[in-house]
Amino acid sequence: MFKKRKHFFFLVILFLFFVECINAQLTISTITIEGNKKTKNYIILRELPYHVGDLIVKDSLLYYNTIAQQQIFNTSLFMEVVVTSTSADSLHCNIKIQLKERWYLFPLPAFKLVDRNFSQWWNEENRSLARINYGINFRQTNFTGNKDNLSISLIGGYTQQAIVRYQFPYFDKKMHYGIGFGVQYFTQKEINTSTFEDKQVFSKTVDIIQKGDRSYINLFHRPNLYERHNFQIGVGHNEISDSAFLMQPAFLPNLSTSFSYIDFLYSYSKIKFDYNAYPTNGSATEFTAYHRFSDRSDLSSIQFREIVARPLSANNFLLFESNTSFKFLPNHNYTDAKLMGYGNLQLNGLDYYVIDGNAGTLFRAEWHHALGSFTVKNLIAKKAIPEVKYRFWLKAFTNLGYVYADRPINNTKLSNTLLRTAGIGLDILSIYDFVLKIDYSLNQLGDKGVYLHFGFYY
Repeated sequence: MFKKRKHFFFLVILFLFFVECINAQLTISTITIEGNKKTKNYIILRELPYHVGDLIVKDSLLYYNTIAQQQIFNTSLFMEVVVTSTSADSLHCNIKIQLKERWYLFPLPAFKLVDRNFSQWWNEENRSLARINYGINFRQTNFTGNKDNLSISLIGGYTQQAIVRYQFPYFDKKMHYGIGFGVQYFTQKEINTSTFEDKQVFSKTVDIIQKGDRSYINLFHRPNLYERHNFQIGVGHNEISDSAFLMQPAFLPNLSTSFSYIDFLYSYSKIKFDYNAYPTNGSATEFTAYHRFSDRSDLSSIQFREIVARPLSANNFLLFESNTSFKFLPNHNYTDAKLMGYGNLQLNGLDYYVIDGNAGTLFRAEWHHALGSFTVKNLIAKKAIPEVKYRFWLKAFTNLGYVYADRPINNTKLSNTLLRTAGIGLDILSIYDFVLKIDYSLNQLGDKGVYLHFGFYY
């Protein structure tokens, strides 16, 4: 008799637990989107971690809403994103997404420094206006409301350029695949022909010293919210003048005055940040493999990058980055040997230096503290952007790096040695993912100074 009662009570408890689990879950009945005047609904729905009809644990709803808000904002299509939920009854809920779209059309004058950073142009190139690219840049983000981007540039100044690029994010029903293409033509009267004591040396002529063109087509694959695969095939051609060849015979990869190639690039990324332009929480992994097919000058390179942001409190977070690149050089030409100081392989405090080599790595550690924010009224475009918010972060950082060069030349002091820098800085964030970084850094050579950087943090 006792055993029967025991089994009965066990079944009752199990039943009550099952009922409680059912009651703790909600079915998403509707998802309402407001404020997207141009952007198609499906582009926004693609960024959500849930869909209509999904069963969500009630206690997890706030977490999923936060993920949805971050993902939509990281599309860079909206100035404001608010995701809320309301209960329709004890078993159902409704999701509401309120948006404010950005400006998508930017027919703006193009003005860009050709040097690797502002500090190099200001101090080492004496603020030369001849080292500026200027022209017209017609950029239409969200061109048809499908998150597609069109860019047409006609650039003069230091480099004469004509560029057309277009990206379409999804062409299949499941929104996993996208496609893009680009065409570029350029001419120059000055080029970086060598490196001496880890600094770029430039050569200038009256006539065109270099010209080239490149076209590419790429295929994107996005299987989920965070992962992306990119496959790109390109063809290109570069030429240098006879005078450039006399100054640097090893400038082009084939050690000649004319160079044609076909290249293939594959990249993988998994980005899970709260805010891509300035992450305070989350992580990113990026892998890139590149191979160039050319006559007796094939090139292969691999790069792996990892970034982790960890919050310590509401106003403090740590950020760590590791970045490693390998190059399998076909010969010792100058163009392929460029490594540290280019792209995203850069150390704070070594802004004036570049290091050529076969492989390089860096490690970055930073502590950030929020100083506060303030908002000002916009007097120029009141209707589109009534006010502008500025946020300020204080930071302290240290960097370590190393570049391996199997044949160090030109009095290099920085290859095959441990690179060390440290400093403090102030980061200023504003609308449209604008980030201004003002850093005071020093390095192992004893150099110290203030450096400015613009653009995305990641």
